[in-house]
This record gives sequence, C-alpha cells and structure tokens, in this order.
Amino acid sequence: MTKLTESNIEEFAVELFEQLGYKYFYGPDIAPDGEMMLRESLEEVVLKDALRSAVYRINGELPKEVCDEAVNQVLRIASPDVLANNEVFHRMMTEGVVVSVHSDGTERGEFVWLVDFENVENNDFAVINQYTIVENGKNKRPDVILFVNGLPLVVIELKNAADENATIQSAFRQIETYKDAIPSFFTY
Repeated sequence: MTKLTESNIEEFAVELFEQLGYKYFYGPDIAPDGEMMLRESLEEVVLKDALRSAVYRINGELPKEVCDEAVNQVLRIASPDVLANNEVFHRMMTEGVVVSVHSDGTERGEFVWLVDFENVENNDFAVINQYTIVENGKNKRPDVILFVNGLPLVVIELKNAADENATIQSAFRQIETYKDAIPSFFTY
C-alpha cells in the first residue's frame, strides 16, 4: 500500500487544475535562477509579463501607454494595511483600473480591465506549486497558488489527510503566518 503524503496531495491538486485548463508551472523553474524565468526576483508576487500581456489583449482598443499605467497602478498598491491593499485591488479587478487620459484639451478617465469577465477564454489561468516569496528577509513557499492573468488570486495550503495533526486549523494558522511574513502577496 502506498503511503499518502502531502506531496501526493499537491500533485493531485495540480493535476485537477490542469484538467480544468490551467497551465502548470513548478515554482523553482520560473524563479529568477530557473530554467524558465518568469520573475525577476523572489520578491515579486505578480507575474508582470503575463499581467501586461493580458491587459494589452483584453483592452486592445486602448493605447499601450494607458494599459501600462493601469498595470503600474496595480503593482504600486502598498499601504501598510494588508486588508486595505486587498480592498483597493479588489475594486481595480472588479470595477476596472481608472487611468487619466488627456485628449483634445480635456481629461477623462479610461477603464482598463485586468480580467475579461465576459469572455473567460480570453484570460490566462496558471497553477503554480512551490512558489517561493521573499519579503523583509522572510522566505515562504505556499503549496499551490492559482493565477489569473499573472495575478495570484488563490492560495491553497495543503495538509496530509492521513496525518492526525493536520487540521483545518493548522492550515489556517499557516495562511496567517504567510499573511504576517509576506503581506504584499495578500494584496492580491
């Protein structure tokens, strides 16, 4: 009989998301020193190139400068309050990012969308396991993270169901530890 381990559960979870159409990446492979670098540093929690590409695609009618400014606004959310940051981001994601545009001597706000809610296939979905994040000298590696258009929207902390010490409370405490150690991750 095969012993059930947390890594077995992690592999199974990744496979389920792949079956749903998520692209799979192994965290160390996309790290700055990985063979498929998608991040410039371990401090980055957003996959910036994926976000920028999605914003260009979703908002094709807008100039790239407007899209770039929207991405920059998303990446600059940085108050000391984790919940406030998350609320600001949530508003940007659900209501659009407002970018001031000067045209014909007037200024108006353009809405830039981070997610295509009407055409779901127009979004990029990724599942990444063992994604190391370093913040303020603290190094954390959540088990599984779901990304939409380069934005880390869901963190999954797995526990071995065969381990009697593995409880929902221990998983919750682990998420709370992440929240304290890598607060910028919880902006998104």
